[in-house]
Amino acid sequence: MFKPLILYIGLRYTRAKRRTQFISFITLTSVLGIALGVTALIAVLSVMNGFEAELRERILGMTSHSTITENSGRLTHWKVIEQQLKDTPHVEGIAPFIRGQVMVNAGRQVSGTMLRGVNPLYEPRVSEVANKMLLGAKLTDLIPGKFQIVLGAELAAYLGVFVGDKVTVISPQLNSTPAGILPRLRRFTVVGVFKVGMYEYDRNMALIHIDDAAKLFRLGEQVSGIRLKLDDVFNAPTLSRQLAEKLHEDGYVVSDWTQAHSNFFRAVKTEKRVMFIILLLIVAVAAFNIVSTLVMVVTDKRGDIAILKTQGLSNLSVMGIFIVLGTIIGVIGTLLGILGGITLALNIETIVPAIEKMLGVDLMASDVYYISEVPSKLVWVDVYRIAGMAFFLSLLATIYPAWQASRVNPAEVLRYE
Repeated sequence: MFKPLILYIGLRYTRAKRRTQFISFITLTSVLGIALGVTALIAVLSVMNGFEAELRERILGMTSHSTITENSGRLTHWKVIEQQLKDTPHVEGIAPFIRGQVMVNAGRQVSGTMLRGVNPLYEPRVSEVANKMLLGAKLTDLIPGKFQIVLGAELAAYLGVFVGDKVTVISPQLNSTPAGILPRLRRFTVVGVFKVGMYEYDRNMALIHIDDAAKLFRLGEQVSGIRLKLDDVFNAPTLSRQLAEKLHEDGYVVSDWTQAHSNFFRAVKTEKRVMFIILLLIVAVAAFNIVSTLVMVVTDKRGDIAILKTQGLSNLSVMGIFIVLGTIIGVIGTLLGILGGITLALNIETIVPAIEKMLGVDLMASDVYYISEVPSKLVWVDVYRIAGMAFFLSLLATIYPAWQASRVNPAEVLRYE
């Protein structure tokens, strides 16, 4: 039966004799160290990918892929732009909007919020808020002139209001009255509550009909801008530049979601990169364990090495034996880590709630974090990259001990044997 000598001896050294149990224990810790590092890397990067994907989905569920406004902050002829973009490739939806900062008052509770005036027939074309209604009427049931309002779930809870209650919206617009300068007030009836699952919007967003918003902010026929939904969110910067070139002569300004949230997503990518580097150090520490393990094996096997060299084994072949031994340790640790990491990444959305229930704590409080659950998205490219890095570090760790083994002098070792 054909047995490559280097591979055979390398595999033989992985099995411990009674007098080398300590070396085998260090070998086991090296394997477990690599497995732990790979598991942590896969799980953490999957959670980071999940957070990024979930945030992007929830942010884009409320914000547009692209927005067209004027430098003045008001758009006069939005229907003209709608006709210009109606047959434009990659544009799937268009909706006008009016936005402004207001104060919302109910009883003794007052909260600043972003008020958005929407057209109920157009809004579902560019956002998912119509599918996120938690209580009350549908978004399409908003009636102009009735001064109805839809609140985010957290905002409604803070104000202590339910469907059918009244709230007072205080606009920064001022009224001149015999009593002096007063802020512009308007009573609205709460007809619905939405919940998108992102605290920033659930706590700081309210929706009204666009005609009511125009009256509140005294815009007449003007709007703040129009929102666009594109067929590919990742091509939004390119498509926005093309639209800007097309509309630039008319004085319109085109922006996209990557500009509005660029710092945020750049921070997420930076955190992913830093976490990858930090957790890779766990694998590097395990690789140092491989170095110490192989150095001890070389010291223990000096007599065997000397005999093999007297039988004609070359220095490169001696190095190959210990490279095989270290590689086996790295491969086993990497495979165990991949198995553990994939299992943890695919089940982390079940594991975290179980830990929260067991400890009686809320690890992801909704008023602190953007997302109150721990999402996970396993990206196979990350798995391949982590496995490759772990294998490379394991292979790199074998070079010095293998080189040290090749330098063993048979005459000196066997002199006192």
